[in-house]
Amino acid sequence: MTKTIIFKFGGASVKDADSVKNLAEILRNRLRNRMVLVVSAMGKTTNALESLIRLKMDNLDYSKECAILRNYHIELCEELFPKDHTIFPRIDNLFIQLENQLQTQINPSNYDESYDRIVSFGELISTRIIAEYLCSQGLLVVWQDARDLIRTSSDFRFAQVDWEKTRKQSQRILNPVLDQFPVVTQGFIGSDNKGRSTTLGREGSDFTAAILASSLDAGSVTIWKDVPGVLNADPKIFSGTQKFDELGYKEAAEMTYFGASVIHPKTIKPLANKGIPLFVKSFLNPDASGTKIHGLAPNHEIPAFILKRNQILITFKVTDFTFIGEDHIHQIYDQLKNLKLRVNMLQLSAISVSVVIDDELFKLERLLKNLKNDFEIRFNKGLELLTILNHKRVDFEPYLEGYDLLLEQTTRNTFQAVRRKITQQEKV
Repeated sequence: MTKTIIFKFGGASVKDADSVKNLAEILRNRLRNRMVLVVSAMGKTTNALESLIRLKMDNLDYSKECAILRNYHIELCEELFPKDHTIFPRIDNLFIQLENQLQTQINPSNYDESYDRIVSFGELISTRIIAEYLCSQGLLVVWQDARDLIRTSSDFRFAQVDWEKTRKQSQRILNPVLDQFPVVTQGFIGSDNKGRSTTLGREGSDFTAAILASSLDAGSVTIWKDVPGVLNADPKIFSGTQKFDELGYKEAAEMTYFGASVIHPKTIKPLANKGIPLFVKSFLNPDASGTKIHGLAPNHEIPAFILKRNQILITFKVTDFTFIGEDHIHQIYDQLKNLKLRVNMLQLSAISVSVVIDDELFKLERLLKNLKNDFEIRFNKGLELLTILNHKRVDFEPYLEGYDLLLEQTTRNTFQAVRRKITQQEKV
């Protein structure tokens, strides 16, 4: 049997009508049976849906923002389809469903579940548009709801994959279809055992591609990006970036763990376990070589620079003058785990534990409340976490100039610094 190929297209690759046309051109000579196209929400749709949720929670009028989001998709369709095409009532129907979901009560206690139910509409809308457009161009595909394929836990916003059920569902549903047609499905979303929508973590469409690749024993995965491949730094932040022609699974996993945004952190493991190569290519220059991530890539010493913004530094200090022990660390980590907060950096002293985490809605308040009786707690928000891998030949000073350095840590291969931009007033 011919092995399945997975293509993943992110939001930037389908952000407007011209981008959708470009996607079709990429596929024109590449599309074939036993291919799955995983597609994200269009442009900044997920951000817009998150804004709608916040407005609803604050009891503010969200109708204008919802209308803007609907019009964005309708106007995009008007450039792609004739006025009497069936895509228009389908999009209207999806927005009616979205508005119905927004009318339900949303509060901190049900925020995560409500988030998954509402944000899922971004992918459902985009894939309907992509599937219909490809068919209109003679590129026949079948639309598939990813929630019927990917089974997860009920850990809303950070759902854990039930690999056995997902494999069975994917093979049972997809294999008969893929023998005849390519399939278009959504990234980022799944469902729990009760059929409720779940999501796999922000930017989780890459992970969806890896899940389906593993479940279908695919031959390869290709992620289409707006960069020429995996770079050693984000070109929007750092100058003089270099492209990796090849990367090993371990190096790629390390980069994603520390926050490199080109690939979702969970993507590498299922591919490495099956020895499935991952290609990162540019949808702006589809014939270029891109980057190949696989198990036989040579080692290199090119430094990688990763910057995470909107970080919080929290220091937990014991109040009874005892030294920090394993029990203290476990206590803190248990609370972080319960709140689904990942530690981006950890540092211990004799009487304190310092952690760096992402700034997520409601989470800091809950963490402080749960631990305030056992620790003296201090925190700083609005920080940046700079990580440099393979740092031996790197001069750190230029990356710290103009910043307050709150925390620093160096190992054989990794340099990390928590920094805060010094304002003009502070300079004076």
